[in-house]
Amino acid sequence: MTLLKMYVTMTPVIFAGILNMVFVKTPIYSQLKAPIDGGLTLRDSRRLFGDNKTWAGFFGMILAGALMQLLWGWVCLGIPDMCYIYHTFENTPLFNLLAGGVMGLAYMLFELPNSFVKRRLDIPCGKTVRGVKGVVFFVVDQVDSLFGVGIVFAMLYPMPLWQYFLYILLGAVTHIAVNWLLYKLKIRRNL
Repeated sequence: MTLLKMYVTMTPVIFAGILNMVFVKTPIYSQLKAPIDGGLTLRDSRRLFGDNKTWAGFFGMILAGALMQLLWGWVCLGIPDMCYIYHTFENTPLFNLLAGGVMGLAYMLFELPNSFVKRRLDIPCGKTVRGVKGVVFFVVDQVDSLFGVGIVFAMLYPMPLWQYFLYILLGAVTHIAVNWLLYKLKIRRNL
């Protein structure tokens, strides 16, 4: 039952990530995209984050998080005990908008250090590499944002440390499955 409740709790973040991935493929995104780093190059002659980390994607994830949590709150009205965050907070539209927005913000903030490190290691934006470095970054790419979302969950309801790390594991497995699906649907360029 714990795993099911954890999935119910993180479902809006999963759908927000998918919605944001679809958004970044639209003409609207193409007109709004501007790199978060503004093209800034550091002393090592490499970009801070690169072209793939954009303000449109950043704020798109915050908005998608808020909207998906709001919709999920309506779904959960009939099953309030199945979503952990409603054990400590009332399922209201305002709470859901705020909580979902904060989850989207955490998701995006926790992706930035990974992008920073990849630029230092000369890994091109949106590309994968082979070998040990490729395996390490494949794993990190699946879990970086989950650490942030897990912190938000921990702020919204008390959980033991093992459950926090179980969110990371479940999220990583789900992330891989969703990325594979988006790749097969040609929404994502690589796994």
